[in-house]
Amino acid sequence: MPDLVTILMLAHNKAAYTRICLRGLLASSYPSLRFVLIDNGSTDETPDVLAAFARQAANRGWQAHIETLPRNVGAVSGRNRGLGLLDGRFAVWLDNDVTPRHRDWVERLAGFLRDHPDVGIVQPKLIYPTPTPTHLIQCAGCDVSPRGKVNFRGRGEPRDHPDFSTVRDCQALISACWMLPTAVIRDLGPLDEQFNPIQFEDIDYCYRARERGLRAVYVPHVEMYHFENVTSGNTPRLNYNYVTLKNNAKFRRKWQHRFSRENGPDDSSMIWRDLPVVRLEDIGELEQVPAEAPAGEA
Repeated sequence: MPDLVTILMLAHNKAAYTRICLRGLLASSYPSLRFVLIDNGSTDETPDVLAAFARQAANRGWQAHIETLPRNVGAVSGRNRGLGLLDGRFAVWLDNDVTPRHRDWVERLAGFLRDHPDVGIVQPKLIYPTPTPTHLIQCAGCDVSPRGKVNFRGRGEPRDHPDFSTVRDCQALISACWMLPTAVIRDLGPLDEQFNPIQFEDIDYCYRARERGLRAVYVPHVEMYHFENVTSGNTPRLNYNYVTLKNNAKFRRKWQHRFSRENGPDDSSMIWRDLPVVRLEDIGELEQVPAEAPAGEA
């Protein structure tokens, strides 16, 4: 039996996106999955969507545990609630506006971690679900400038751009989708809740892992669709820009001793492209690439 992999997903409302996410997960080819689904105080149809998925997962022989929080405690605290429920050799952290393009995405990420025991966190290529022949990259890992500015590598470039088609060690990754050995999570402990409700908790976690001598690696041979900021940027009562600036300041104070010496790109080269927001009504059926047959079985 393959190593058990637990997928931790946090949802606060946005049930339509959660439904797309879970539909894609049901098409995953990996046979040994467990799901920890945190309903972070949703007031829409999210509880029904999660319950329906749990039944469908059971039909696949997968376990699904739903944890319902009575109110929204913030993404950082909400995810921390789920960390204590993880099991198995590897764990995936997944936002509910992400869904797989490759059906064997779990096999690919877990295989990379098995082959590279010095890697603490691995992130796939995140692409926009744009209705175009060539999807654009949303994030291919992160650069951090010597002053602590964070930039998404490849954002807005074609998904097959050669600069973002090779495995690369990164200063940081984003937790919209990544996989870690559960042993690393036990060693590092929970996310730092000073970054509640959201933003920079994942960048901080990467620096904590790298402080332990572990690598944070981007792998382009796994692709996941990501709507970007749907689950956080449009949340009522969340001043997204203010929270981002405030938590970036906290990150800078905490890790300046490290990123200031890493020779990251200069601030002037970090241009955040103004890209159109992709909504459900803008897309058709998302392509899912079938699992590759093991050698000798094709």
